Amino acid sequence: MKATPTPGSNLLTPSDHTLILIDFQSQMSFATKSIDAVNLRNNAALISEAAAGFKVSTILTTVAEKSFSGPMFSEITDAFPGQALLDRTSMNTWEDAAVIEEVNRIGKSRIVLAGLWTSVCIVGPALSALDQGFEVYVIADACGDVSEEAHERAMERMVQAGARPMTSLQYLLELQRDWARVDTYDLTTGIAKKLGGSYGLGIVYAKTMFGASEGAHTAQAAE
Repeated sequence: MKATPTPGSNLLTPSDHTLILIDFQSQMSFATKSIDAVNLRNNAALISEAAAGFKVSTILTTVAEKSFSGPMFSEITDAFPGQALLDRTSMNTWEDAAVIEEVNRIGKSRIVLAGLWTSVCIVGPALSALDQGFEVYVIADACGDVSEEAHERAMERMVQAGARPMTSLQYLLELQRDWARVDTYDLTTGIAKKLGGSYGLGIVYAKTMFGASEGAHTAQAAE
């Protein structure tokens, strides 16, 4: 066995997956108790700006937008100006023909999910996609449910079926993965400073106080 300086095949890249953002809508958020609304909106914005900046294939879908659930969070739609929202009647996104047509058009074998509620709107497509042979990742802190119990049992059910959990900040940093990637360095640190919580504050401090630069970013950028 010999180690090599290469990434593992289970790591996500911007071009190898489809992100599906599901039912981030007013009515759905009112009953969400497993995460507070501020963190939920912040994390939704973080993954949306990351996906848009890295040009990740992204599907935005709502349920009964006009008649019941209300508009999708502006933090998401602002990141994808002009992109159509695929409105559904089905609780399980994977049972909607228009969504599946878009999944097939994009043609990626990896699916990343986030949305409301974890136990219904995320479990449904996660288990369905896994059953059809897709790899499924769930951004756990960009999902929410009516209780912590509901969210945790839903995450456990998906993990037991083969889904891979991750967090919002992990998603952003996994897309970047190397500070020497100068094309997306400012994008990544900019999103982190604005939406990355205490980590973002640390970046602001380091850059303001002593002009810090992650890793060999400055040296390699000048080459």
